[in-house]
Amino acid sequence: MARSRRIGILTGGGDVPGLNAVIKSIVYQSAPMGYEVLGIRRGWEGLTHLQQGPELDPKYILPLNYGNTRVIDRTGGTMLHTSRVNPRKMRASSVPKHISAERLAPLEVADGIFNFTPVVVDNIAHLGLDYLIPIGGDDTLSFAGVLDAQGVQLIGIPKTMDNDVQGTEYCIGFSTAITRGREAINRQRTILGSHERIGIFRMFGRDAGFTALYSAYVTGGRCVIPEIEFDLQHLIDLLLEDKGNNSSRYAFVIASEGALWQGQSLSEWGEADAYGHKKKADIGLALAEEIRRHTGQDTISSDLTYELRGGEPDVLDYIAANTFGNIAVDLIRQGLRGRLVAVQGGKYTHTVLPDPKVPPRSVDVASMYNVERCRPHYSGKLGLPLMLTPVNA
Repeated sequence: MARSRRIGILTGGGDVPGLNAVIKSIVYQSAPMGYEVLGIRRGWEGLTHLQQGPELDPKYILPLNYGNTRVIDRTGGTMLHTSRVNPRKMRASSVPKHISAERLAPLEVADGIFNFTPVVVDNIAHLGLDYLIPIGGDDTLSFAGVLDAQGVQLIGIPKTMDNDVQGTEYCIGFSTAITRGREAINRQRTILGSHERIGIFRMFGRDAGFTALYSAYVTGGRCVIPEIEFDLQHLIDLLLEDKGNNSSRYAFVIASEGALWQGQSLSEWGEADAYGHKKKADIGLALAEEIRRHTGQDTISSDLTYELRGGEPDVLDYIAANTFGNIAVDLIRQGLRGRLVAVQGGKYTHTVLPDPKVPPRSVDVASMYNVERCRPHYSGKLGLPLMLTPVNA
């Protein structure tokens, strides 16, 4: 008897609302085509640490079906769990114990660093996967490109609150992040007003300021983003202007984690993750202290980073996630491979996988950000997609 065709799904990097909706849509769309679907747990770790045997390794492989995915789209997070494992840069301390010394030796690319790409390719073959669907941001999808070059058939799906994956105007998790940001900021307005404070709201955005920019768009706040260093005194003057014009005597600014003011640098700390990222010092705390020191005004810093990725997806993210999953299966039906499900010009499409040598997509300051006012541009939107920005921005 011919074996069943199989699709593997994994989620890598940070979790966002909408991942479970993608997983469910792939299962429901592919089952009538005769595919089995295997959920690969803990991102790329599921394919570096999988222990081969006559049975599926339950630690890392979860068969998916109508029954165990029926209601998962109603919750956030990812039922498959996730990790930030980079198979090309496995540290010796992370190497699974079942890998023999003979197998490990040719994988070493630097002192104590191993490239597990051959192990991943071997495990994909062992699982009998005809297609792999990785869901992630630039880091997760960069390794998808490596596998594509190795002949693995895969379709990528973009997700990240930062909305900075190359080639697409929209990533799963972005709309919910803005929705959560607006809700949190509006709740804290009463605190700021009651104490006549200046508030600083820190958000994710190491290299791209989309989340802070659009959160400012829907709250009417000021924002500072990584794409351009800001003038600290000028920002202070704007916030004092806002405070003086506000009957409740408060003001606030939304800061991307990667934002910097002119002449200043914020240190990074901790051990770099598998993709080389260290934690950045808190721009919110630093900016709150500088404003207090310059003005004598009472300030408060609120870190909204993880607040933005919790809970179920909002309507737009649910629609996008469901549709991205269905498109991925449509591309498989057409026999395509090495493609990224995307939105361009406000329309669903597909494009090439992200190039790891190209940086993430970023805000086009000239067309999207008013440097003088530290705000988004609110005019000149004719011809642009709803809520989205040109993919080449």
